[in-house]
Amino acid sequence: MSQHSSSDDARTARPLRYAKEWHSPDSFTLVNGSQLPGLTVSYETWGTLNEAGTNAVLVCHALSGDSHAARHQPDDDPGWWDLLIGPGRPIDTERYFVVCSNVLGGCRGTTGPNFVDPATHRPYGADFPVVTVEDMVDVQRRLIDHLEIGCLAAVVGGSLGGLQALSWATRYPDRIAAAAVIAASARLSSQGIAFDVVGRNAIRHDPEFADGQYYGGAGPEAGLAIARMLAHITYLSDESMRTKFDPTRLQPREIESGFESLFSVGSYLAYQGDRFVERFDANSYITLSSAMDLFDLGESEEEIRASLAPASCRWLFVSFSSDWLYPPLASRRLVDALVAQSKRVSSCEIESAAGHDSFLLEEPMVGGGRMVAALLAGPGDRTAPLRVPDESQVGEPTSIFFAHRLDYEMILRLLPERTSVLDLGCGNGELLAILRDRGHEKLLGVEWDEEEVVESIARGLPVLHADLGQGIAAIPDGSFEVAVLSQTLQSIVDVAGVLDEIVRVADRGIVSFPNFAHAPMREMFAREGRLPKGEGLYAYEWHDTPNRRFPSILDFQELCAKRGIRILDAIYVDSATGREVTADPNLEADIAVVAIQR
Repeated sequence: MSQHSSSDDARTARPLRYAKEWHSPDSFTLVNGSQLPGLTVSYETWGTLNEAGTNAVLVCHALSGDSHAARHQPDDDPGWWDLLIGPGRPIDTERYFVVCSNVLGGCRGTTGPNFVDPATHRPYGADFPVVTVEDMVDVQRRLIDHLEIGCLAAVVGGSLGGLQALSWATRYPDRIAAAAVIAASARLSSQGIAFDVVGRNAIRHDPEFADGQYYGGAGPEAGLAIARMLAHITYLSDESMRTKFDPTRLQPREIESGFESLFSVGSYLAYQGDRFVERFDANSYITLSSAMDLFDLGESEEEIRASLAPASCRWLFVSFSSDWLYPPLASRRLVDALVAQSKRVSSCEIESAAGHDSFLLEEPMVGGGRMVAALLAGPGDRTAPLRVPDESQVGEPTSIFFAHRLDYEMILRLLPERTSVLDLGCGNGELLAILRDRGHEKLLGVEWDEEEVVESIARGLPVLHADLGQGIAAIPDGSFEVAVLSQTLQSIVDVAGVLDEIVRVADRGIVSFPNFAHAPMREMFAREGRLPKGEGLYAYEWHDTPNRRFPSILDFQELCAKRGIRILDAIYVDSATGREVTADPNLEADIAVVAIQR
């Protein structure tokens, strides 16, 4: 994006050409007990609902959004999520019936403060009742009923839209199969609320606010613009602002504005504020920002778990590394709460310098889009299955798929069929995919590398983006029959701690690792006096190796004995020949696969 561009630049106040309206004469009772005598909902749809009514996806917009999530035709105005919605895109409108409605309290066609109150015959204005995210979802549920959709294939949203997805899953668990929660958390921080409080005060204390009855007049344009400028700061990160504005900080854009434009960042914010006023209602801004601030699934782990307990859908959580408004750690608390309840959940923290705004930008959402597509496809719709060799191929060099991961064959030998499996350091999900095709139903992976996590989730596998040293504490004791740690032991900082966790969360563990006491390694060290090098996991320079540890089979056995961990079974292999080693494996084998138990 250019220095002064943002994800909002394409938005206008022009009429929404493809918007539809649904009118309900029935009264609507809000969470706080207030009543609206009727409802009007503005919404747009893409694609076709199938006969079974099972392919509907509800897309929920953020605070400044509306029903126009994507173009309908090439000549249509841009939508706010064109990068995700459309033919062949992650939310594929050739496969799914996509619905997006303007939320309750909005200003783009749905009942809100700019609607006329039948009791007073003037706009509600500041007298419009306090709206919560739960109220928004209740109105959407009525719309979904009107469209004769029994169960949504998914609810997808970012920011305020992510809060709606959370509310859908907990409020109507039988009406939603999957939820994608992007850039959202259980509650907004006090710092985040503080920015909103200042913004709302700027609106209310604008001389043109007129107690909220400014319709027909100039309106609180300055107050609304300032509120938007404040909010826009929270959508960016320090890094993105430095990149955008530091090189030209004293070269502001020439714009017509009553706001300060001495610095380039000032002219940018002034431009964003002035543009926002053209298309948004100040009372709606107060209503929707308050709803975000009021959303609260709890502070403690116990409260969050209780809030999420009713949900039964599949989950995807996407956060962004530089988002301080809804930070990755806050998203992780939701993930941990679901993991603790054995819910099917995947998560990924995407590296992005763009801050909270990342969920609306193309580059950060490339991986995000792939994961959303996999969530929509569901566990039964996957990429081509990976081939598992039969017993006659085990150890043969002609076994193409296993040429570089011979330990998978040994793991399968030690792994009972159809058991529940936790794969720690699952990489791109190869082993999990094999197990899925083998008939194992309860599977979960944990992986630290972002690209590998995206690849795994894109395969339709449940994977958590987490550090093994910290990321499995939320998994309950004994929640899996088997925990696998394949070719990862040597890269772990806290080896003993991870082994303890393996035998805590699972009835048994299976650990595969390279044996650095293998004869060729010993000979190289003795002969050359340098760190041994070889193929595969040994093929690194000493200064550029992911191997933090250099375990031998004897070292592993000794550590298990010290930790009170019993070795149940073991397979040792010389990978060069594919030969299973029984005599002196610490010398003759370079791969060890060991089954352990507390």
